[in-house]
Amino acid sequence: MEKFRHEFKYLISYEQMRLITDRLKRVMKLDPHAKDGRYLISSLYYDDPYDSCFYEVAAGVDLRKKYRLRYYDHDASTVFLECKAKRNNMMLKKNSYLEHYDALRLVNGGYLRDIADQDDLNKELTYKIMARGFKPKVIVEYERVPYIYEAGNIRITFDMNIASSTDLKNFLGQYAYKRSVLPCGTLIMEVKYDEFLPSLIYDCIDIGGLEQLSISKYTLCRKYMIQAEDLL
Repeated sequence: MEKFRHEFKYLISYEQMRLITDRLKRVMKLDPHAKDGRYLISSLYYDDPYDSCFYEVAAGVDLRKKYRLRYYDHDASTVFLECKAKRNNMMLKKNSYLEHYDALRLVNGGYLRDIADQDDLNKELTYKIMARGFKPKVIVEYERVPYIYEAGNIRITFDMNIASSTDLKNFLGQYAYKRSVLPCGTLIMEVKYDEFLPSLIYDCIDIGGLEQLSISKYTLCRKYMIQAEDLL
């Protein structure tokens, strides 16, 4: 059964990260998928001609969705289509594996063929493309340091070196031009869990003065480009 999870985001400094991770290491472990304790995430986000996904975040729409292609550590041989739904501070993520030729078709602004044979998520994106004009808008790339705690399906991640690019055709390559989007010396901490956050973990991240964010990495990366487009 699909189930929404709690999700909270905080803008923190690297010094705050060091303080928090020194505590977390005593009760949580690094995600085993992370090489050398971290991995690189590359995502290509979709939106319609009116940037509805972007403005729904700003307007605080109760239920909103974002669609993206994603792969890890510059390994574009394995690409996923993902849909992330957000309701207040709750989120639900669905994903589907894409064949390389399908991923390439989507990156180039097309849509999937043989849609009757596709799963529900692929059909959903195809509808958005054909009926609402969804198309790739921006590349979002960042490094993630992930900690996990199996009881309660808890993940605490630190996302750094967040960068954006409009070099969309090179999404499946390694050399798309990118620009940083966060103030120097800052990163984003995300806290995700199912039902509750145990006190031993809450105490690890409770360092006081944390700045909670209500913005997504997509909107962080997209807003500069929308502002530039509005000037044209």
